[in-house]
Amino acid sequence: MSIKNKLNRLKNHLGTGNSNSNQSAPVIRREKVIDVPYKEVWEESGVIPYYFDDSYCLVREKEYSLDQMHGIYSFGEFASAVEAWNSSSIKHPLSAAGHDPENIFFFDTETTGLGGGAGNSIFLLGQASLQGNKIKLKQHILPHPGAEIPLYKSFLESIDYSTMVTYNGKAFDWPQVKTRHTLIREHVPKLPPFGHFDLYHAARRMWKHRLERIKLTAVEKDVLGIERQDDIPGFLAPMIYFDFVERKNPEGMLGIIKHNEIDILSLISLYTHLSFQILRLDEKQSPREIFEVGRWLSSLGESSEAKTAFSKISDSETPEALEARFALAFEHKKHKNWQEAACLWKDTSERGSLKSRLISCIELAKVYEHRLKDLNQAIIYAEKAMELFKEISGNTLEKISIKEEELKKRLERLRKKWNQ
Repeated sequence: MSIKNKLNRLKNHLGTGNSNSNQSAPVIRREKVIDVPYKEVWEESGVIPYYFDDSYCLVREKEYSLDQMHGIYSFGEFASAVEAWNSSSIKHPLSAAGHDPENIFFFDTETTGLGGGAGNSIFLLGQASLQGNKIKLKQHILPHPGAEIPLYKSFLESIDYSTMVTYNGKAFDWPQVKTRHTLIREHVPKLPPFGHFDLYHAARRMWKHRLERIKLTAVEKDVLGIERQDDIPGFLAPMIYFDFVERKNPEGMLGIIKHNEIDILSLISLYTHLSFQILRLDEKQSPREIFEVGRWLSSLGESSEAKTAFSKISDSETPEALEARFALAFEHKKHKNWQEAACLWKDTSERGSLKSRLISCIELAKVYEHRLKDLNQAIIYAEKAMELFKEISGNTLEKISIKEEELKKRLERLRKKWNQ
């Protein structure tokens, strides 16, 4: 709020200094006409001003049919993914269990730089959500650095949700929003608390084996089948925004707005795809993806679901099948199924990477000594572990945390028990 407007509001409470001070003259308010440069051009692109006090921001809204495809998914399949989570007992960081599709919004920003702190400004806040039978996109644009109050007011009026979905938003987008909000918090609504699904970490876990970089554009192209046409690279966004602030012409900004639009829509398809992957509803899921899902579920304590995933791909002789048998052995160990675990480790002690063979031999030595009470077999596998350790020590590509001293102590103890 400007100083002038604040003073106008206080006039009714000020005395005039004479006997008629309690009969103050009425305050005449005049609407300030705000000039929006290139307003007609903006409106042709579906962008309209949002006025607040003596300033404004720009807002663009767009709707999409649920039948519309974005890559390999239609927007309507997002609701199917949420429904699938609500029908599943799997406890997972991306689970939408307990939520309706309308409770979730997809969020992305464009900023003047990639660094943190108060010196970095957000000039575009974009969001999308399911509303009725449409996906509705809303983008809030900062016309100049002094218009953050209307920008955040228009944004915060629009986000009555329980959970947001971002791509690296926990590390970047949302902390930036918090930083900028702190500077103007007395003039705008509070930031509501949200659940947060950050898809960057999920994508990295699932596809780091096939993607050199886990940028959203790479995931779009190689995983979701989304091809951008005439897209403006994100790293050019700050330069284009500064040019827009100086010249006011929206031509370049319209390209940034389109870039942000695709980012947000891709989050919908990516969340759908990740959900179908984790819940094993994707019929085209690769063995490697099944293995990564199993590893993820195992790390979350979802052992039964992890065993199901590993078992599905463990019967062949592919690298993924060997890794699955190795991982499956540890799931049996968790449930004290010693014989099943030993059987799998015997197999992986002969094949696979040096590291997995070494670990399999160590686990077999433990099982035969403490669980199956077969000292002869325990010694055999402890000796084999020592041989593999010497082999792996000369291989600079393999990194292990196992210490030679620990292996020697185990072997010495076993030989001592055998000779007693």
